[in-house]
Amino acid sequence: MKLLSSLQTCCYVMGLCCVAYFSLHLVRGETSRAAAIEQFSAVPRPDTSLWAPGRIADYEASLEVELPPVMGVLRIPSLDLEVPVFPSASDLVMNRGAGVIDGMAYPHEPGNIGIAGHRDGYFRVLKDIQVGDRLTLQTLLGPRQFTVNKLQIVEMDDTRLLQDTEEQTLTLVTCYPFYFVGHAPQRFIVTASLDTTNVILN
Repeated sequence: MKLLSSLQTCCYVMGLCCVAYFSLHLVRGETSRAAAIEQFSAVPRPDTSLWAPGRIADYEASLEVELPPVMGVLRIPSLDLEVPVFPSASDLVMNRGAGVIDGMAYPHEPGNIGIAGHRDGYFRVLKDIQVGDRLTLQTLLGPRQFTVNKLQIVEMDDTRLLQDTEEQTLTLVTCYPFYFVGHAPQRFIVTASLDTTNVILN
C-alpha cells in the first residue's frame, strides 16, 4: 500500500509540474506575442506625398478609431515603404495600413499571404516596383524575406493569383490604374517568393 501511495503522490507531483511548465510557456508565448504586436504598432507615420487628398483625410480620421491588433509589418526598401499589416482588408483598415485578404494566409502562416492596400494610399508606390526587388515581412514568428518574381495586371474578378500555394508566397494586391478617377477596373498584382537562401534570423 505504501508503494502504491508513493506512486500516486509521485504521479500527482509530476502532473502539477507538467501543468506549471505548460502554463509558464503559455504565458511567455502570450507575452512575446503582445510585445511583438506592440513593436508592430510603432510603425512611423507614412510619407503621404503621393497620396490622394481624400486618402490622407481618411488616414487622419482612422487614427481616432480602434482597429484590430497589427499582425505584421511589410517593408520594401527600394520604394521606402513601411506599412502595418492588419488581419482584415476592410476599407477602414486600409486607410491605416494594409490588410490580409479574407481566406488567405496570415503573415506567420504557410501558404499564399495575400495583402491588399489602397492604390491612392500606401500602395501607390507599387507603381515603381520591379521584378527582383526585395521585400521583408515582419511576422509574429520573426522576419521573412521575399523576392519579387512577377508583376501582373488582371481584371478585378480574376482570382487565380489568390489561390493557396504549397510554398510560402507573398501576393500584394491593389487597384489599377494607380491614377484613375472613380472605381479602378483592374487589379495590380505583385507576386514574391520566399527567399530561402538568405533567411533573416531573429
